[in-house]
Amino acid sequence: MSSTPSDLHRPALRALASALALVACSTAGAADVVVRVGGLTEPLGQVGCSLFAGPDGFPMDTAPARVAWLPASAKDVTCRFAAVPEGRYAVSVGHDLNGNRRVDTNLVGMPTEQWGVSGNVRPTLRAPRFDEAVFRVAAGAGDVVIDITVAK
Repeated sequence: MSSTPSDLHRPALRALASALALVACSTAGAADVVVRVGGLTEPLGQVGCSLFAGPDGFPMDTAPARVAWLPASAKDVTCRFAAVPEGRYAVSVGHDLNGNRRVDTNLVGMPTEQWGVSGNVRPTLRAPRFDEAVFRVAAGAGDVVIDITVAK
């Protein structure tokens, strides 16, 4: 029994189809999260946007977060997080003027550089909590746009 060219290609085609299905499944229910940061007082330094999938580290410890750094070359900056799976998230942003990649604070822990979180939550005398800044990424809903105005 002889093999035809189509018989020789079947395993490769099956592997390709499986790989494409896996990619489609991994991005199903995912959306881009677009963070528009406004209110920068100076077009200097960098703006850091941190996307948190839970309360761990929120809002200042970016170790458990997805982070994007962009030059603060204008009064407004836009960060984009691609293919974010559906779920609950919160964003924190900081305007880093001195290049240390964090929001500096004074002796009592109050920020000395501009910052903000999703929902523009600004509690008095404490950091915002994850549940106060949470938003949802839903399957098939398209991009999620978050507007944050930074302040000190």
